[in-house]
Amino acid sequence: MRRTRNPDRNRAMTRVATVVLSTALVLTGCSHPSHTAHPSHTARPGSTQAAGAAAPTAPDARHIALKGAVNVRDLGGYRTSDGKQLRYGAVFRGDALGKLTPADLAVTAKLGLKSVVDFRLPVEVRTDGADRLPKGAAAITLPIDDTGLYEQTTAAIGSKDPAEQQKALGDGKGAETMRRIYRTFVAEAGARQQFAKVLRTIADGRGLPLLYHCTSGKDRTGWMSYVLLRAVGVPASTAEADYLLSNDIRRTADLRTRDGLKKAGIMRDPRLIVPLQEVRKDYLGAALTEADHRYGGFDAYLSKGLGLDAGTLHKLRTRLLK
Repeated sequence: MRRTRNPDRNRAMTRVATVVLSTALVLTGCSHPSHTAHPSHTARPGSTQAAGAAAPTAPDARHIALKGAVNVRDLGGYRTSDGKQLRYGAVFRGDALGKLTPADLAVTAKLGLKSVVDFRLPVEVRTDGADRLPKGAAAITLPIDDTGLYEQTTAAIGSKDPAEQQKALGDGKGAETMRRIYRTFVAEAGARQQFAKVLRTIADGRGLPLLYHCTSGKDRTGWMSYVLLRAVGVPASTAEADYLLSNDIRRTADLRTRDGLKKAGIMRDPRLIVPLQEVRKDYLGAALTEADHRYGGFDAYLSKGLGLDAGTLHKLRTRLLK
């Protein structure tokens, strides 16, 4: 006799499974920051963080402590190779904003945001909710394809089948999937177009202050931030450190997700999703290698891949540096 399915239980299982992808970048507090007092949103070791957020360890981090988002940061303060500094309060990076609390909205209102760019796919927005934005912030939707990772991984996790989960994510498959996605950031015309639009919007200046984000604020957002920092002359090592900082900021929240999946009986081995939750040097390296292969280097990627001419790059640097 066929067992009748429980719709409520199935929906709950699906929701828990998709939460994992909210913490794994799929195609990614207590002190309230002030737009005029920029050091107040620098999280330093020992400072109090929002629930689920580990204290950033990099001294250049400008973490915005929120309860409904873990990985929101000001890109200000980074130094270029010639000694200039990125302005505070101009460009922010983040994770999904659909769970912001009223107190969070009060914090983000102080940032004075004019534009919020959302890299998420429609399925991600349907699952996690549209952004909650402070007044005056215009939503800009620029979805970047994840090559099917979201739905494929959700299906594997939601199956509750250890063999199916191992087949989809084990034996290095999770990490290889992430490297493949990073290569598409550079190879796919649609992705290049979206990243270029953000850079042109920043260079134009009328949409600043601007925040861009994906689901977890680490992959699409991480690559966007790396490209922006390098484009204005920040050393590669510094841009890489900003990219890797997501691991420190997200560590506690990601661990809780894995614990929740195991306790709920959905995953026997939740460590399988660690490659999806983390950012890694070799993921970034996959994108950079693709840029070398297709264009001959990072600078050529900016000009040929993203179509940014010298004038646009000059305006970008003028706009952001002091």
